[in-house]
Amino acid sequence: MKFLGTLLLLALIVLALAGYVVYAPYGPSAETFVDIAPGTGSKTIATQLERSGIIRSRFGFDLLRLKKGGTLKAGEYRFDHPVPMPEVYARIVRGDVYSRTLTIPEGYNIFDIAQAVEAAGLGSRDAFLAAARQHTELIAEWAANSDSKPESLEGFLFPDTYHFSRHATPEQILTTMVHRFRQVSIQLGLTGDVFHTVTMASLVEKEVRQDPERPLVAGVFVNRLAKGMPLATDPTVIYAALLENRWRGTIYASDLQSPSPYNTYKHTGLPPGPIANPGVAALKAAIAPAQTDYLYFVSDAAGHSRFSADLKEHAEQVQAYRQAEKAQQR
Repeated sequence: MKFLGTLLLLALIVLALAGYVVYAPYGPSAETFVDIAPGTGSKTIATQLERSGIIRSRFGFDLLRLKKGGTLKAGEYRFDHPVPMPEVYARIVRGDVYSRTLTIPEGYNIFDIAQAVEAAGLGSRDAFLAAARQHTELIAEWAANSDSKPESLEGFLFPDTYHFSRHATPEQILTTMVHRFRQVSIQLGLTGDVFHTVTMASLVEKEVRQDPERPLVAGVFVNRLAKGMPLATDPTVIYAALLENRWRGTIYASDLQSPSPYNTYKHTGLPPGPIANPGVAALKAAIAPAQTDYLYFVSDAAGHSRFSADLKEHAEQVQAYRQAEKAQQR
């Protein structure tokens, strides 16, 4: 009887110890990362976690796995405070891996995206720009149907919110964005000279913020192209300055005289390529421009576009805009 009592006491001690090992919070107080490679076995994962100070005992983790089951998923995990072992286990079964969020608004160009990548801690701005210029093979399927030869991935880095591992390379980031563009292009039924359409969409994206006005602006550009008129759009002048590393925050007379092929004040036709990365609304407008007689447009004080069919009416609209702008500054 005394022997049985001793065994029972020992069993209770073992259970209490196991409960403490498994359920008492444990872990780092500072940010700690554990990177589980694909194909890593559960015992090796338990050892990694123990050595990194995430769990008290790899044996306790093995016991937990026997009890709970499930598939442990590869990836990088971030821990920054003590938690019970079941919480660690549940995170790895869910695949709750650590990632950095990268949000790209419509109309961002490669320079804007490169800055956002650096701000998100996903690499340097310069490395991203170099990769965006180097890996044009990612858009070869669209460039093949165009007379234009892409100098970068501009226009095909679809605006969206992305989640990347902190170890993601510029090429991996670019590939993901181009893949997202491909998905959207299929949804929109984008065919033919896609490069031409994306270039047009990028102008529309940068020129107007009101979605209902985008097809009208696209229609103006189509009409000007048909008549051999310069598009004369400021965003292309800004982009030319960005490409040549001489953008000073405002457009100067010298910018308007730039020989750059992106200067649509000096050259007729579309610029050589996109000047930004358009969203769905701008792409739709470029695919189906409004049929209109308009040849000009200017923003009003409320941020909407005023359209004109002739130069006289356009001059009146411009004068009204300038007067409204002066009134706001008083």
